[in-house]
Amino acid sequence: MTRTGVAIAVLVASAALLPMVGRAAASDCPRGFLDKRYCDWDGDMVADLPLDETKWIDPETIAFTYTPVEDPSVNAKVWNGFIKHMAKVTGRKVTFLPVQSNAAQLVAMRAGRLHVAGVNTGANPVAVFCGGFVPFAIMGAADGRFGYEMEIIVPNDSPIRSLADLKGRSLAFTSKTSNSGFKAPTALLKGEFGLEAEKDYKVAFSGKHDSSVLGVANKDYEAAAVANEVMKRMIDRKVVDPAKIRTIYKSQTFPTTGYGHAYNLHPVLAAKVRQAFFTFPWEGSALQKEFKGLDRFVAISHKQDWAIIRKIDAAIGLKYSCR
Repeated sequence: MTRTGVAIAVLVASAALLPMVGRAAASDCPRGFLDKRYCDWDGDMVADLPLDETKWIDPETIAFTYTPVEDPSVNAKVWNGFIKHMAKVTGRKVTFLPVQSNAAQLVAMRAGRLHVAGVNTGANPVAVFCGGFVPFAIMGAADGRFGYEMEIIVPNDSPIRSLADLKGRSLAFTSKTSNSGFKAPTALLKGEFGLEAEKDYKVAFSGKHDSSVLGVANKDYEAAAVANEVMKRMIDRKVVDPAKIRTIYKSQTFPTTGYGHAYNLHPVLAAKVRQAFFTFPWEGSALQKEFKGLDRFVAISHKQDWAIIRKIDAAIGLKYSCR
C-alpha cells in the first residue's frame, strides 16, 4: 500500500470509531493496565476516545514536541519542515513545544497542553498509562528496520573492559523513565551479573543522553548507559569525538521513539495528524539528514512492539504512577 493509501485507510478507520463508541456506551469501562481516567474497549493497551464528546479537544493550534534528548532549539530546527507539513495537512497552526524532561512532556499531555509528540522508548508505557498517549508510528527504513541499541560506554583509555569491571565504579544514567538510559542496563546488570545499583556500583544521573555521552568523552563519568542512535547523531554532527569513547556492551534492538497523539484529540483531527506522518516527504528533508538511514514513518502497535519494554519494567519492579 502506498503512503497515500495508508493515510486514506487511517481516515476511514478513524471515522468508523464513532458508531463503535456509541454501541459501547452501555458497557462498563474496561481499563486493562491503564490509569482509571481512561478506557480500553478494544484491548490494544492504549486509551480510547472518550464516549462523552464534550471531553474531546479540537485545538486551533496543535502543540507538538519531540523527546527531550538534546537541546530543544536543535530539535525545533530539525522538525521545522515536518511541522509545516502537518500544518498544511491539518489546516491548523502547529507549534513546537520545547520540554526539558520526559516528566514535563508527560505532564503537558495529561493536562491537555500537548497534542502530538514523539516519546522515547522507556517513557512510552508511562505516557500511555498516565497521559493518554496513543502511539501509532515510528521512524523506519525501506527494509522495515527500526529501533536502536543500548550501549554502555567508557572513556577510550579506561581500565574498564567488561560489565563485571563496573563493580565498585560509577555508572551514569540519564533518567529513571529512560529504557536505554536506566531501565534496561539496571535489569541487565542485576539479572546477568548480580550487580545492584548503589550497592555494587555508584549511580549518577545526567538528565539526557547527550550529556552522558559528552560526560564520558570528557571523563566526567567513568561509564554511562546510552541510546546509540543519539550517540551516532552526535558523532555525525561532530559534537563528540568517537575516538574518546569505547563501547563495552551493546544490547538487542529496542523500539525507538514512538509518535502519537492525545487520546481525546477530535477523531477527524487525529486522522489528519496520522495522515501528516504517513505522507511526509522525507527526501531532502532535515529529518532525513538528522536521522541517517531512516526514510519514513511506519505503523506500530504499542501492545506488541513495546512488550519487551514492559517486561523490562516488570523485571526491575517498576510500577507506573501518575503522581
